[in-house]
Amino acid sequence: MSVIVTDTGFAADDFACGFVGLGEVAANDCDYGIDLPSDTPPNALIGLDNAAMIRIDFPSSADGRGFTLAAMLRRAGYKGRLRAKGHVLADQYAMARRSGFDEVEIDTALAARQPEDQWQFRADWQNHNYQARLRG
Repeated sequence: MSVIVTDTGFAADDFACGFVGLGEVAANDCDYGIDLPSDTPPNALIGLDNAAMIRIDFPSSADGRGFTLAAMLRRAGYKGRLRAKGHVLADQYAMARRSGFDEVEIDTALAARQPEDQWQFRADWQNHNYQARLRG
């Protein structure tokens, strides 16, 4: 079971279309989500702009490659839902949002160790960063 984390707190997963791997993407079909591993090469991101959702795996909280992939997708013009999945910690939520993720998918065990209030504490991610403090 998974828990979806957004700026408003914990929620159930409302994406019912399912996910396929990158190699299973069919041309012009955007009714599904695409699962990307954290080691996806940047050139594999080309042509994914019609996907309803892209979910990037975080196999470890120490693996930040997913943040880079998210930022690259957003810079390339991807406007769909972007979800981080796996070992993302509450402390990393602001970074996930700044790099382009709309939401984070965690398992119920992590949600129990890091309850909703810890994630919501970081939900004001736009105002609590280095640049915002410099601007005053």
